[in-house]
Amino acid sequence: MAGSQHFSDNQFTLKEVFQNISEWIAFFLSKWKILLLSGIIGIALGALVSIFKKPVFHAETSFVLEEGDAGGMGQMSGLASLVGVNLGSLGSTSGLFQGDNIMELYRSDRMLDETLLSKFDDNELLIDRFVTFEELDKKWASRVDIPSMDFSVPREQFTVSQDSVVKEVAKLIRENQLSVAKPDRKLSIIQVSISSKDEGYAKVFNERLVQNVNTFYLETKTKKTGENLSILQSQADSVRKILDESIGAYAMATDRVPNANPLLSTGTIETKKRQIDVQATGAVYEEIVKNLEIAKVNHRNNSPLIQIIDSPRFPLKRSEIRLVKGMVLGCIIVGLLTLFVFYFRRLYQKHVQES
Repeated sequence: MAGSQHFSDNQFTLKEVFQNISEWIAFFLSKWKILLLSGIIGIALGALVSIFKKPVFHAETSFVLEEGDAGGMGQMSGLASLVGVNLGSLGSTSGLFQGDNIMELYRSDRMLDETLLSKFDDNELLIDRFVTFEELDKKWASRVDIPSMDFSVPREQFTVSQDSVVKEVAKLIRENQLSVAKPDRKLSIIQVSISSKDEGYAKVFNERLVQNVNTFYLETKTKKTGENLSILQSQADSVRKILDESIGAYAMATDRVPNANPLLSTGTIETKKRQIDVQATGAVYEEIVKNLEIAKVNHRNNSPLIQIIDSPRFPLKRSEIRLVKGMVLGCIIVGLLTLFVFYFRRLYQKHVQES
């Protein structure tokens, strides 16, 4: 068609694109003095940051968590049912902690509070150490008087202000310092990391937190089966004591009538009563011991395995902005910011002011 065209009026040709780029390059080159000055300022700022910013230390602990063998108990439950034993009554806590719940324990207020209130050394608590290097006594001076607080007293004697400080410190740690993750979701390895400007604090806090959480997890995981095992053991001891007494009473009754006249049944009544007591108590004791042994197996199988793989050791891994890196990053960041300012300022002058 005679009136057809390949490009609309608002499209650019390749020549126009290169011309536009050349204009922008020439514009930025005309500002080389300001760009050079901004680069120098960026280098100075980067150097100051690298000098005054303290390094961050990372204390890491990794461990493998293997849950109890529920499959083995399923097989034992079938075998136990053949002899009239119901393993459901022995209890299991397999549904109490599943999957990633132990990771949430590390983030809980209770575990963080217990760790903070434990000792850093003979003279200082971990929370006191945290307050010192984070300078919270100065930052929060307008709200609370931290230097007058004694966190070594029992928790039941804490004031509202002390509880508030502990809660806020735990929140800061949870949000800024604590990291709990699985390096691979397919594995049962959990990694706990504490990042802090104080190397000694990071190591001790990491070790205490891992110890507190894993101990709590083990105790809670096996609490129900442990209580059932204790009850069954107590019952077994009581019934065994009664059985021993019944055996003694049967022996005494037999001794009183050593040669009973078989034609007179009244002489053997007492002996037969004691014999029935021994048989009944023995049957009860046999069932309790059977349940007790199964409960022991259940308790062992329900106990998770927590094996430490790596624990923090001095010197800890550290992250910091080195001098050269800080100068280069400062120059790049300030230089780019200056370029953006020039770019948007020129666009404003061309498209807003000219219109």
